[in-house]
Amino acid sequence: QRIGTFNPQNLANTAWAFATLSINAPQLIDAIACASEHRIDDFKPQELANTAWAFATLGVPAPQLFDAIARASKKRIGNLKPQGLANTAWAFATVSVRAPELFKAIAHASEQRIGTFNPQNLANTAWAFATLGIHESGPWTRSRS
Repeated sequence: QRIGTFNPQNLANTAWAFATLSINAPQLIDAIACASEHRIDDFKPQELANTAWAFATLGVPAPQLFDAIARASKKRIGNLKPQGLANTAWAFATVSVRAPELFKAIAHASEQRIGTFNPQNLANTAWAFATLGIHESGPWTRSRS
């Protein structure tokens, strides 16, 4: 019942904490998903990335939540740091959610900042594109010309 009073940071942090501890409390996670969907436009870029990461880490695909995260993240993609871009891509690939418009935005944003990615960010993002079979132009694919 109290989940409805949580702000986006509370929702993201709670999901992140449960995922970090590998605790899947289905009723709580479902409530966080529902509350997050309704408040998604209020989430900051890092909160979006952390929420996606948490649900993927717990193995909870939550299709409606991931659709909402994709829409909201695409709008804020320029404000995500390399780790946020990598974690978002990783999360979507981990739960097998194809979000072509989001991945197009991730490819563009990554290309702009590829020099700031650490090896883990590079590996996770490349893995996500390959896993989902996304052949967007940019640093994650080979030119097909």
